[in-house]
Amino acid sequence: MTTGSEAIVLIGPMGAGKTSIGKRVARALGIRFYDSDAAVARDHGPIEKLFAEHGEEHFRALERRAVADGLAGGGVVALGGGAVLHPDTRADLASHRVVLLIVSPRVVAGRVRDSSRPLLQAGDAIERWAAILEERRPVYDELADVTFDTSSGPLQGVVDDIVAWVRDPEPEERA
Repeated sequence: MTTGSEAIVLIGPMGAGKTSIGKRVARALGIRFYDSDAAVARDHGPIEKLFAEHGEEHFRALERRAVADGLAGGGVVALGGGAVLHPDTRADLASHRVVLLIVSPRVVAGRVRDSSRPLLQAGDAIERWAAILEERRPVYDELADVTFDTSSGPLQGVVDDIVAWVRDPEPEERA
């Protein structure tokens, strides 16, 4: 499984299911679950309010600290969609097992359309989501050890696939 403080880190775009799937994977493996967005909100207030009152740069600094804390504790760690933009986070992920969760725009529409997510407030939420994903996708791909698509089938199927990969990371491709 994991050794020491090695974490199983879930990355990917908004609405891919990192939190929902991460909780289930942690439960299945009997290890801790940590969500960086939830940690920031718990310690500093709602993310929407942090963006509105202090801006994205301030949020990203708080997020970086939360990510470092989460990774240090091991277990299953779900990162906010933009957490991978910080170079220190990208460097930190080299010593962890990284799972990229992807989702199609068609499916994510129902998950984020009426969202209060700050980065989706300007213009059409799905167009914004797609533009953010296009910008971040090369970073996600570079960091990921394995990729799973959450667009179809029950989420439990993805959970089972991730648990199987954690227990036996060979073969490389399960997506």
